[in-house]
Amino acid sequence: MTTTPTTPAEQPHQADRPHRLWEEPGAARRLQLLRSAKSVAIIGMSDKPARASYVVGTYLQSDSSYRLYWINPGLVGKTVPGEPGYASLQDLPEVPDIVVAFRKPADLPAVAEDAAAVGAKTMWAQLGLENEEAMQRATDLGLNAVQNRCIKIEHGRFHGNLYLGGFDTGIISAKRQLIDR
Repeated sequence: MTTTPTTPAEQPHQADRPHRLWEEPGAARRLQLLRSAKSVAIIGMSDKPARASYVVGTYLQSDSSYRLYWINPGLVGKTVPGEPGYASLQDLPEVPDIVVAFRKPADLPAVAEDAAAVGAKTMWAQLGLENEEAMQRATDLGLNAVQNRCIKIEHGRFHGNLYLGGFDTGIISAKRQLIDR
């Protein structure tokens, strides 16, 4: 007798069910994706501190245990907050679990193709980036796909650090915060 999975942990991963319609993953699924990841590659990383990719990258350096990789052909040969830059996902020393895209929406289908080609598990399009075709393509390629969500905000939300970004979480709690280390 089979039973229907009732908790997010019991439900099959999206990557286990390719060739279905893409659906925005809920909060529990996003938390699961973040908790299971060990490495993150940021495509479109900038060496300019005022850019969103730089802010997100330095946040993840200081508040997560992820191994981080910066992808930007202009950063090859440079070290941006302590990490070397790479020209492409294919140049990385390991397969990243999450590929975060800071690219224009029209570039996202190609990011999905590249992420799948190297064996990544998740494609994450940053806040403000939406492309349903790219999310469907990522799903068809067996990737988990998230769009229009900031990985920094989501990580902070789930790990009790959202206030560091200037967000009023409205939560006062005596609960011990989850540490990602």
